[in-house]
Amino acid sequence: MDGGGDLVEAGYSLHGNRRTKEGSRHPDRNALFEHISPTGIKLQKASQPVISVDTKKKELVGDFKNAGREWRPVGLPKRVRGHDFLIPENGKRFPTGSTT
Repeated sequence: MDGGGDLVEAGYSLHGNRRTKEGSRHPDRNALFEHISPTGIKLQKASQPVISVDTKKKELVGDFKNAGREWRPVGLPKRVRGHDFLIPENGKRFPTGSTT
């Protein structure tokens, strides 16, 4: 079904989704920083610590199923684990590759 030969010749390839419908910046993004900055300044003036944490979704490392797609030989799907349980020796990683 997804042989791809004719599609490849026509300039197509399989792609994962790209989240760009809202544009590169969400309209509420600035409001978030307008709240964080004065709150941090207020706490610093009160001699309270301020910690800024930019969090990202962590992903399990290993042969787990994901929503992406890739071209593979017909009838030879990639074999992955049936359950998403952490493999302790592999840990988790941020999509950028930094370890936890």
